[in-house]
Amino acid sequence: MPQTLGEKAVSRCNQFKHPPYSEEPGALTRRFLTPAHKAALETLIGWMHAANMTTRLDAAGTLIGRYEGTGPKTLLIGSHIDSVRDGGAYDGALGVMLGLGVVEELSLQGKRLPFAIEVLAFGDEEGSRFHASMTGSRSLSGTLQDDPTLLIDEDGISMGDAMRAFGLDPAKLRTSPRRDDVFLYLEPHIEQGPVLEAEDLPVGIVTGIAAQTRLAVTLTGMANHAGTTPMPLRKDALTAAAEAILLVEKLTSAAQIVGTVGALTARPGVGNVIPGECVFSVDLRASSTAARDQTEQDFRTGLAALCDRRGITHEVKRIQQLAPCLCDNHAQTLLAEAITAQNQRPYPLASGAGHDAMSLSTLCPVAMLFIRCRAGISHNPAEHVDAADVDIAARVILEFLDRLVEKWGDGGNSGFK
Repeated sequence: MPQTLGEKAVSRCNQFKHPPYSEEPGALTRRFLTPAHKAALETLIGWMHAANMTTRLDAAGTLIGRYEGTGPKTLLIGSHIDSVRDGGAYDGALGVMLGLGVVEELSLQGKRLPFAIEVLAFGDEEGSRFHASMTGSRSLSGTLQDDPTLLIDEDGISMGDAMRAFGLDPAKLRTSPRRDDVFLYLEPHIEQGPVLEAEDLPVGIVTGIAAQTRLAVTLTGMANHAGTTPMPLRKDALTAAAEAILLVEKLTSAAQIVGTVGALTARPGVGNVIPGECVFSVDLRASSTAARDQTEQDFRTGLAALCDRRGITHEVKRIQQLAPCLCDNHAQTLLAEAITAQNQRPYPLASGAGHDAMSLSTLCPVAMLFIRCRAGISHNPAEHVDAADVDIAARVILEFLDRLVEKWGDGGNSGFK
């Protein structure tokens, strides 16, 4: 029995849950520049070639599959194929499979549009290996201000060395040429939240994406014997970190934004030794840069005070800072029309999660289509989507393309800058 577009996309995501597309059996872990990443690229390249697409890897290892059109402009559709450790099958990957499936449908019909379509598969949106996210999309958009090739993973391998081993040239990472042919980026993605399920809707239209800051905090005290050092004389880096983490919770709750400490390492990590060093992450997200930045400043001030009181030295490095992103109004209108054409109710909602669309918004207008996920669970093996919802999303994208063509006029009057 032939598969629907939704069933095919879900089946491919499920295939990518297992080795060789995951670094470990029984759990999905696919990090940037690993053998699992390479295996995913090789399979995607095969599927793209079968859909009459040409393929290439850019400087950041982003796979770009191009389906030619009859005009000079290009529409981008895509998302990321990397995962968090022990993550879900659909975060990111579903958007890539949907883009591929839509092009396969066009190719099957022998249909060419007035613009080319490029399906993008970014390899480092999560930052789960080198702790700096959206490397691929920031490279493509020319917004890499820092040099992430110097970052080190947990095995002591630099991103630069990993790129070289992967066949990439680190020197080219921040030299992506500006593209004037791209007029829009569309990213289909699971919602990673419970709103669509609560509204009993299969898809939603993203209006914007929250601002984000990532910090790396290092606290240094004094490692000492756990049995002979009196409590008042200790310089315990871990207890200082515990207080700092509660400070993050207090400040973000008061500011009505969100903050997370998702990674923490205490050294030397021995049960009978007072931790002399503690390193942890801080992730701050808000709908406005003002609220995010004020919370960061309040955290830095409060951290300095508690470390001074405890006799602990501290260092705070800003690893990443992303401005809030507004999705294109014209694209939102066309998505609403496409959703209505599928006998569904258009529903606008904002995204608290970060996405590659944030980086690409400096290159071109961006749009996002959210797909319902069960219980809003994501970054978790329990992540789940219904193939029927995914099929509706695919049909919405095809209808969206038809409406783009209708409004294209002479090939240049698309409504986008």
